Formats: sequence, C-alpha cells, structure tokens
Amino acid sequence: MLNRALRLMDGEVITLMGFFISDLHRHIEKLHKQQFGDASPTAECFPVYRGQSLTKKDFDQLMATKGGLMSFNNFLSTSENRNVSLIFTPGNRKNRDVISVLFVITIDPKQSTTSFASVRHISQFPEEEEVLFSMHSIFRIRDVKPMDGNEKVYEVALSLTSDNDKELMILTEQIRKESVPNAEGWSRLSVVLADIGQSDIAERICRVLIDETPSEDSAIDVYNHLGNIKYQRGQYEEAITLFRKSLELLLMSSSPNHPDVAGSYNNIGTAYSDMGDYPKALTTHEQALKIREQSLPPNHPDVASSYYNIGTAYSHMGDYPKALSSHEKALKIREQSLPPNHPSVASSYNNIGTAYSHMGDQRTAVLFYTNAVQIAQEVLPSTHPHLQLIKRNFERAKQKL
Repeated sequence: MLNRALRLMDGEVITLMGFFISDLHRHIEKLHKQQFGDASPTAECFPVYRGQSLTKKDFDQLMATKGGLMSFNNFLSTSENRNVSLIFTPGNRKNRDVISVLFVITIDPKQSTTSFASVRHISQFPEEEEVLFSMHSIFRIRDVKPMDGNEKVYEVALSLTSDNDKELMILTEQIRKESVPNAEGWSRLSVVLADIGQSDIAERICRVLIDETPSEDSAIDVYNHLGNIKYQRGQYEEAITLFRKSLELLLMSSSPNHPDVAGSYNNIGTAYSDMGDYPKALTTHEQALKIREQSLPPNHPDVASSYYNIGTAYSHMGDYPKALSSHEKALKIREQSLPPNHPSVASSYNNIGTAYSHMGDQRTAVLFYTNAVQIAQEVLPSTHPHLQLIKRNFERAKQKL
C-alpha cells in the first residue's frame, strides 16, 4: 500500500503514513551503517536484482536515457538471488504495451552513502534474500539489452551512483538550491504535495500548521507556502494577502535587507504580474532587486531573477528598450551562475529575442531564439509548453525577415 502510494504520489495515503515512512527510512539507515559503515577499501562490488514490468512508454523513456540517471520514488525492493527476481519477469506476455525487465544493480559499498541494507534476517520471507533501498535512490543506466536474445525480457544494467559522480553532484546541488532546504517535516511534505498537484491536501496541512505553530519563524514559511498554493490556483489576490502576512512576520524578526524579504517582494510582484497589474509588479520587483543587490553576490541567480522579472514587466508595459536592458543583465548573470543548459538561460534568450522582435530587429531576434530553442530542446520534453512557445516565437520572427 505504501509503495503504491509513493509510486502514484497519493497524497492522502502519504500523509496518513508519514510517521511510518520516516521510521522505515531511519531503520534502513541504521542497518546500512551496521552492515556497510566500515566497508574495507578492498570490499568487492556485488549485484542485486529486481524484476518488474514497465509500460512501453516508460520502457521507451528508459531506452532514451541510457547513460543517464534514474530514480525510484518508492522504497526499492531487490534480491541478491537472480532467480527470485526472474519470477517477476514473465516473458510470455501477450500485451505488447507491457515490457518485462530485470534490473541488475551493481553496488560498490566503498563509494556510495545511499541508504540500503539486507533485510533477510528480519524478513518474513528470508529465502527471498531481500536488499531494501530507501526512497529516491539514484542509479546510472549502464546498458539495456534483450536477455539472452529474448525480445520479451530486457536486462537493464544499473550502477548505484557514487558520491563523486560529477553529473550527480551538479544535479543534486542545483536541486538543493532550487528546492526548499529550510522546510521541515510536515511543511516539507505540504510543499511536495503541492508540487505534484495535490494542493487541497497541502492546504489542509498548512492550515493545521498555522493553528498549531508556536514559532513565528515557522509561521513565516507556512504563510508563504500557502500563498504559493493560492498563486498556483490563480487566486492571486488571496496569494498576495498571504505573501504580505509572511512578509509582515519576517520583518518583525529579520533585517529589512535580508534575502528572504526580497523573496517575499518577489512573490508579491509575480502575483501582481499575473493579475495584469504591471506597474505594481514593476515597483515590487524593483524593491526585491534593491535588497538582493545589497545582500547577495552580484552574480547570484536571485539577482538575475529580479532583473528577469523587471524586464518582463517592462515588456508587458510596452517599454521594450528597458525590457531588453533588464533581460540582458539577467542573461549575463545566469550564464555565470547556472549550468549552460539550464531552462532559465533559455528563457532569457527567448525574452531578449522577443524584445528585439518588438523593436523590429527580426534578424537579431532569430539569433537569440535559435539559442533558446537549442537549450530548451536539450532539457525539456518535446510537448512542454515553454518549448512550444519558444518555437512559435522563433518561427514568427523568421517569417518577418
């Protein structure tokens, strides 16, 4: 039941089983330290196996990302016994939309601190020789091939990522920067639930936290998150009220030049922008920029975001030269502080192209749109609305040449 809820991201069940999830994760961590905490430098790699079925869509995506990284949302059950796992990979399926897969996972106990452990000694079925991984374990896809020439069963070679995996380090660091590192416990769960579209449950959690939170510092985050939920629903006036409540509490305990104060102004400005009140959006984003320039390094991504938002407000107000200037400043910082294929870099190229297009310089617009399309195609699905928007802008500019 739990793993099904985690795979399907069923917020109701995840909320009810929150304590069990936390307890199981801690237990796996404890067993991992006992079993592998003092791994010898000469400890050998060993394989574990997992048999399961994938939809053809998921299998095609797996094939397309060979060499890349993959993660499992749920607690991952594997076996040290290949034959046990093969039971779950029947090769006689008549449904062509379902592919049987045997994952072969190579573990190097010397390199990774990912939490996993043998649970054979506490399992109800010790003969399964189960090795259990905690949630969100990340693996590299080494190879995908038919098993012994059998086109109905595929063997997928995975390796547990090591702590010095360069691509993983970049990915993890960027996720850390762009996530909510200060959120704890139920607050963090509410953020996750909102991100996966289960905002009703997320809002219920926030309301309980507001009633029961004795700390103003905690209430600041909850009001801010509740404002984000309202914003995502398009309830912008309610969102602004909640963002201002968060800002009011923040100013009682922090310096007016604290980066979090700028973040609150940024949220308010974004809500005004989506309401179509661009003068108020511009004023609020300028307040955020002023604070960020005083409190953050000059090449910080948040400074770039403020320039980007100011440029967007100017663009909506029809002042394209000022929009261009702001977007150029945002791009310069983003190219210094973000990975070269980050979607925000593509967005800056796109908006600079749009400014040039409105100013009548289609040739320069096409150059910037070309860069935007190239980056967006690398990092976004082909059906992603932002990629489609950039492509439409690109085609329109070419037609005007």
